[in-house]
Amino acid sequence: MVRKTRINLLTISVVLICIGIVMIYSSSSIYAWERYGDSFYFLKRHLFFLAAGLVLTFLAMLIDYRLFRKHARLLLWVALALLVLVLIPGIGKEISGARRWFRFKFISFQPSEFANLAFIIYIADFIVRKGDQIKLLLKGFIPAICVLGATALLILLQPDLGTVIALGSVVLIMLFVAGTRGSYILNLLLCSVPALYLLVFRVPYRRERILAFLNPWADPKGAGFQIIQSQIAIGSGGLFGRGLGHSQQKLFYLPAAHTDFIFSIIGEELGLIGTLGIIALFVVFIQQGLKIIKNAQDKFGYFLALGLILMISLKAIVNIGVSCGVFPTKGLPLPFISYGGSSLIFDMVSLGILINIARSGEYP
Repeated sequence: MVRKTRINLLTISVVLICIGIVMIYSSSSIYAWERYGDSFYFLKRHLFFLAAGLVLTFLAMLIDYRLFRKHARLLLWVALALLVLVLIPGIGKEISGARRWFRFKFISFQPSEFANLAFIIYIADFIVRKGDQIKLLLKGFIPAICVLGATALLILLQPDLGTVIALGSVVLIMLFVAGTRGSYILNLLLCSVPALYLLVFRVPYRRERILAFLNPWADPKGAGFQIIQSQIAIGSGGLFGRGLGHSQQKLFYLPAAHTDFIFSIIGEELGLIGTLGIIALFVVFIQQGLKIIKNAQDKFGYFLALGLILMISLKAIVNIGVSCGVFPTKGLPLPFISYGGSSLIFDMVSLGILINIARSGEYP
């Protein structure tokens, strides 16, 4: 049963990656030709990151996942150091007012993606080390939240509120499952409301995103443009779509068509059938992930698998929700499908760790 679960998880992931390869070329080829004179520009880069991801995935599958626990604190310190370095002018690359990337010639690296993985490993180890003390306020909850706060602050300085919300949600769910009182989490959320208000409504571009989400047609050529074009893409696909490669919205209408809004292009070219197929694949992925969590042979494996499944699931839900206009615009890619080097690599590493945990469950 466990062997079947990891085979199913791997098969679904491979299918999603293959769909991503096809859709990245379809959604980016014209834009790549116009900007770089090479219609394969983004596809070639994506394949490079895919190859790197495959190597790291196999390593994650071969190395005993329990070794991550031994180095959990070191991984967190490395992640924090990278988050500091990326903020330094001349080291971190600034794009559109955000300093989130390291750029090495044609390769870019987003340290917040590594920080997500490192922090999930750290929290899984923290929960195991604390044992029953995780239920206590001073010895369990507050220390975890302090470390989360320091990590979140560094990511916010980039700025990247979407990643902070995703990581914070995953960590709080992990702590709740571990036995942390719901009242502690509720009080934290209530105390965070003023800060969240300031971060959203006192920052012009975030406020515009919220207003555009509530009424995109109030500014159809400005803040609401991306949401409107995304909904037009999905709606114009109908039941069976316009056909692979025949999207009209990718013709410089829909920004970020090959990254954050690739689901919209899938809806336009492959129709409702295609989008439901993608959603079904992620549902089965989550289902298989839950089986891995259930069959984990130790507490660390249980919480590590829980955190990884939560992060991948949350990114998929938010990306699809944004494309459909259910959530305000957030820069979270669609796992295994969207173009994006760091995100793809660490999603694949997470997959390798999950398969590693599943394999350990075959031998009680």
